[in-house]
Order: sequence, then C-alpha cells, then structure tokens
Amino acid sequence: MLEELSKHIPKTHALDDLLSLLLSSHGTLASLKRGLLFLTDFAVDPRYPGSGTSKREAVSALRWAGKVRDTCRALLGLRPPRRRTKR
Repeated sequence: MLEELSKHIPKTHALDDLLSLLLSSHGTLASLKRGLLFLTDFAVDPRYPGSGTSKREAVSALRWAGKVRDTCRALLGLRPPRRRTKR
C-alpha cells in the first residue's frame, strides 16, 4: 500500500510503524492496529530456539493476517481471494 501511495518503504518488522505511514491516506486502517501489534511479534521471535508459539496463537495470527490482507485488498480495489473449502 505504501508503494501505491509512492511513499518510502522502511526496512522494519514493526507493522505498527508501517501502519502509521498509511493512516493519513487510509484512516480506516486504524482499526487494525491491535492485530498488527500482535502480528509484529511473529516477525522475528518464532525463528529462534526456545521461542514457541501455541496453536491458539498461530490460529489468531492467521485470522489477523487474513483480516489485514482482506482490508488492504479492498482499499486497493482488488477482489477478495477465493477461499479454500475445507475437506
């Protein structure tokens, strides 16, 4: 979304920092702040030994990521992705 706005894209894992760069153009994204703060924890920590993630946390992270993705796609005028059917 920053690219679409021709804004500088900083190298960071802090999703709330990236959100703050978008709020002046897309104020509705403010509702995602809590989820982005939660997702930021998954950017680095789980890659290291001793930093585990519970199944509950993983499910929540996937839910937040989907919500963020769907919101951004809508703002960009993209169709929602096709959902896989459960077997």
